[in-house]
Amino acid sequence: MRRMRRTKALRDLVREAELSPQHLVQPLFVVAGEGVREQVPSMPGVERLSITELVAEATELQTVGIEAVILFGIPSEKDEAGSGAYDPEGVVQLATRALKEAHPDLVVIADVCLCEYTSHGHCGIVREGDVDNDLTVELLAKTAISHAAAGADAVAP
Repeated sequence: MRRMRRTKALRDLVREAELSPQHLVQPLFVVAGEGVREQVPSMPGVERLSITELVAEATELQTVGIEAVILFGIPSEKDEAGSGAYDPEGVVQLATRALKEAHPDLVVIADVCLCEYTSHGHCGIVREGDVDNDLTVELLAKTAISHAAAGADAVAP
């Protein structure tokens, strides 16, 4: 047993894995409106939450030791360019600001994917039947910047 502790690399390799609430990230789905808490039919136990409900949920999460969330926006309107994803007043940006105001130490990760914001549901911007990769990357970067400006600690994926 002692030889397994001879070097730091060996100790790191054989030490026990630890999993606790502080290591978890809770996915949250945010919608516009007030007092909204609706079930997601395809995901039992998962709800779409308005910002006020989201803040309350974060309070509950912190009481059980979960200190990080990832936000997925469900916009009320969609368009070809997914503009709600990078709108400074978009649902994720508003939720991020509200969460950071209520829970400054909460780690907020924001999803930058465009699929939920585009009218066609694709993660990229479609032009003449093809994905315009250059424009898509530009809008993904714009989305990431808007999330960071709203106070997100990280963006994903």
